[in-house]
Amino acid sequence: MRLRNIPRADAAIEQHPAAIKEPKDYKGKWADEFGSPCPIHIEIGMGKGKFILNMAKEHPEINYIGIERYSSVLLRALEKFDTEEYKGLTNVRFICMDAREIEEVFAPGEVAKIYLNFSDPWPKARHAKRRLTSKEFLKRYEGVLELEGIVEFKTDNTELFNFSLEQVQEAGWSIGRYTYDLHHHEVMNQGNVMTEYEEKFSSQGNPINKMVAVRRGF
Repeated sequence: MRLRNIPRADAAIEQHPAAIKEPKDYKGKWADEFGSPCPIHIEIGMGKGKFILNMAKEHPEINYIGIERYSSVLLRALEKFDTEEYKGLTNVRFICMDAREIEEVFAPGEVAKIYLNFSDPWPKARHAKRRLTSKEFLKRYEGVLELEGIVEFKTDNTELFNFSLEQVQEAGWSIGRYTYDLHHHEVMNQGNVMTEYEEKFSSQGNPINKMVAVRRGF
């Protein structure tokens, strides 16, 4: 699906108080930005923000940061944040950036958990390194996650999911749990917060895959 560019997106993001303009300046200082030492969870490729906003609403004891590469998409998340449903949320911030720069924005051990939801599958083999669950990206996550930090990954793309399971093991991580049918897994579906894509695909009868990967202490 072609991404529709919104000309006013960059200016709107620049003016929004929940959008971080120079994220590299906050490396090692995110607790100060939130004004609390609560664990930091980030979502990479957050889309229109439904997942991270609902997580922030349900878990005020955690600080959330949503990362989105495209300003036009991030703008939709900010507009959702500004609705009455999420009024008063103080434990969520937003960054427009490429995930490849994650180690320039977060210090070692500064992040407790990373969420990857319905990431771009990059189906061509020559683009495998661009997949957010590739060994290349897992190495980047090691640079910011605490020991035993977690990556949670959801997708309806079974081929990408199998690739991800292999990459996690090859990278020396542990697979805590995984399922090819999240919504029918009694344990893993407890407390599940759905994304926009998850609602769409599951309504069409597509099973949702989920993996919980744990960074080993190296």
